[in-house]
Amino acid sequence: VQLVEFGGGSVQGGGSLRLSCAASEYTLSSSCGGWFRQAPGQEREGVGAIDNDGTTGYANSVKGRFTVSRDNDKNTLYLQMSDMKPEDSAIYYCAADPQPFHLRVEDGRKWSPTDWGQGTQVTVYS
Repeated sequence: VQLVEFGGGSVQGGGSLRLSCAASEYTLSSSCGGWFRQAPGQEREGVGAIDNDGTTGYANSVKGRFTVSRDNDKNTLYLQMSDMKPEDSAIYYCAADPQPFHLRVEDGRKWSPTDWGQGTQVTVYS
């Protein structure tokens, strides 16, 4: 199983960025897929996730600004980030699991999906 993120980079505060996560040897459509992030000196936190039925869950800190989506034909997961803030700066990780975890992300419960990408850096400057 391999998950590879694309699209990280630097953006000015208030701007937008879209991350992509391509899966190989893995069918995302039958799994819950999501995004986590980790800033220096901080614990990893869930950002948003989407279950195989399209139901989503988001951390309070990103609700209304971030959107998780999936394209099952392309076997790809996306994270659209808008109105970005410097506190959104972190390494962003794509993750997937046969078990749903979108509600855990929304509740802020710790959960470690079975499969992870290598991470991509996102920096928001003011």
